[in-house]
Amino acid sequence: MTAVRLPGWGRSPVVTELPRPVPRDGQVLVRVEAVGLCHSDLHVIDAARGAMPFRPPFTLGHEVAGRIAAGGPSAAVTVGERVVVHGPWGCGSCPRCARGRDNYCDRRSELSWAGMGLGVDGGMADHVLVPSTKHLVPIGELDAGEAAPLTDAGLTSYHAIAGIRPRLDEDSTVAVIGIGGLGHLAVQLIRALTPCRVIAVDVRDEALALAERSGAHLSTKATADTSRVLRATTGGAGVDAVLDFVGSRSTLDLGARGLRSDGDLVLVGSSGGELTVRKPGSLPPGCRISLPFWGSRDELADVVALSRAGALSAEVQRFPLTAVHEAISALRNGNLAGRAVLIPG
Repeated sequence: MTAVRLPGWGRSPVVTELPRPVPRDGQVLVRVEAVGLCHSDLHVIDAARGAMPFRPPFTLGHEVAGRIAAGGPSAAVTVGERVVVHGPWGCGSCPRCARGRDNYCDRRSELSWAGMGLGVDGGMADHVLVPSTKHLVPIGELDAGEAAPLTDAGLTSYHAIAGIRPRLDEDSTVAVIGIGGLGHLAVQLIRALTPCRVIAVDVRDEALALAERSGAHLSTKATADTSRVLRATTGGAGVDAVLDFVGSRSTLDLGARGLRSDGDLVLVGSSGGELTVRKPGSLPPGCRISLPFWGSRDELADVVALSRAGALSAEVQRFPLTAVHEAISALRNGNLAGRAVLIPG
């Protein structure tokens, strides 16, 4: 089969041929119909030796939609069923993994992987081997290209919002910083799940247009004055929550300055920014800071249900699997609206 592999740290991914995996025990072989490409993949590709616990070589790709091709002897599967894969694989045996919360595996610090395509072979290939049926969520007739990003871009956004959702009412305002693969789905999810107002922030005009198509009440360009815009649109108080899908020093600073007292700063992006937490300091009184990671299997089922009901739709740009370097270049250069999705031949 064709696969996109990271051959080693400091080396570019390569398109190569590998033997097709054979499922054993409770494993499931999924024929990949679509696989998403996101900034997490770039972080892995660009990582220096020792920066991550992973051990190359391995196949990239952690956002997968496809069809069940085969199951191991103890796997109860329906060959041909269309599924997405819950990607944050943990140890598989701790209490959290047993409840489908592999994203917060109790043994995460001991593992040499974070999930499918992140230390173990992933879905940038014709087929991917999944450890168990518990990692599969049926998608019915959803388009594979639009379903694949639900497993990270959709799930991570949903999980981030779930942590603050009880505090969001009709008088609340949320700022979403970074309207890319995750951000545009976050806007849709906030609109679908809460009655609050959504302000979208980005440096790109095309991203702000995507935010408006996704349902943002207001979109504004990220500048030195954006925090004043956030306060002006909320009567001077500041926004009730900030979802930062960038995570740079400048976006963290913007979030801290635009947030009202007793607000939520939710850091999702991994661009290496740092925020000084000090009391008293630059953060507003009562501020809560969270660092959500991916989401649970049950939450993925919720995200799929929202998509199947028409409340959530990923905007994607499709590339052949073998054009992965073109897709990576487009992502690096900020030339994508929504999510890049690779389609195996």
